[in-house]
Amino acid sequence: MAFTAELVDELNVLVLYNLTTTQEGIKIHKTADPNKIAAAQRLYNKTLITQPDGGYLTDLGRELAEHAQAALTILNSA
Repeated sequence: MAFTAELVDELNVLVLYNLTTTQEGIKIHKTADPNKIAAAQRLYNKTLITQPDGGYLTDLGRELAEHAQAALTILNSA
């Protein structure tokens, strides 16, 4: 199994979240890249975020965002 372009778009949305607080969400505006808008909608459909245009991370979404941000940090450090 490989990462699809859609999964990469979803991961890119997840790494936008500030994990140092649960009080801060994100907003994907209507004028954003259509791939980012679609990725946010898919994350919402998967119950990983609270709004179709961003909002806050759910508990499972936070766990996934932590892993995604850790993977990004590790892969960029080489």
